Amino acid sequence: MRLAVVGHVEWVEFLRVARLPASGEIVHALDAFELAAGGGAVAAAQLARLGGATDFLTALAEDELGRRAAAELAGRGIAVHAAPRPAPQRRAVTFLDGDGERTITVIGERLVPHAADALPWGELTAMDAIYFTGGDAGALRAARAARVLVATPRAREALLEAGVELDALVLSARDPHEQLDPALLTPAPRLVVRTDGARGGSYARRDAGAGSFPSTPLPGPVVDAYGCGDSFAAGLTFGLGAELALPEALELAARCGAACLTGRGPYAAQLTR
Repeated sequence: MRLAVVGHVEWVEFLRVARLPASGEIVHALDAFELAAGGGAVAAAQLARLGGATDFLTALAEDELGRRAAAELAGRGIAVHAAPRPAPQRRAVTFLDGDGERTITVIGERLVPHAADALPWGELTAMDAIYFTGGDAGALRAARAARVLVATPRAREALLEAGVELDALVLSARDPHEQLDPALLTPAPRLVVRTDGARGGSYARRDAGAGSFPSTPLPGPVVDAYGCGDSFAAGLTFGLGAELALPEALELAARCGAACLTGRGPYAAQLTR
């Protein structure tokens, strides 16, 4: 299959702590590391590990962190197509606590690709499936050329403006930044999926009813939750692109999310083909 992600990258500093510091408190990190991450990067890496040829259309700053991000993602088997931006590369600091939860502070403007950027938009017509995490309305319209288009509500402005039909919209039942009333989208998505961590999740098909799906057993102990949601969405994108029945596509997605939860950072334990 040919797969793509259209979206964003953040350079993330991860700090593992026993617990989050209280106001005014000093805590010592038990571990620290840095990676090119963010939802677009995480999803592209998961798709590549599932075995699909994966293109990533994004925007990166023309600075050291932007260049490091491009090199790192290329090393993960991703074909990176990055529009240059003069602004500093967006960064984030992520605390990983003793319960495996992630708490994120972002720094700087979110850099996303635009339809006016000199990126290989025409090649998207050959894609079996695309996951969209960020871009302008024109970028979303270009992504609609794929056979399957999945999106996150973090691309809210483009979703509201573009007026394209999504094959799936992936929401979080608990994260307020991953919410969007599907009724605001015209036309309505063909499928809306809501994830709910260890409780599994639910889905609603525009023309074929609703249901729920279970979580999947973890393949190891919990390490950290960073990247689980986008790994899930990437698994769903892969499954729909492979024309799996919906229960099988959701099972694959749940396995991707569960695997990510057992690794240090978003990439160490992502599901492989």
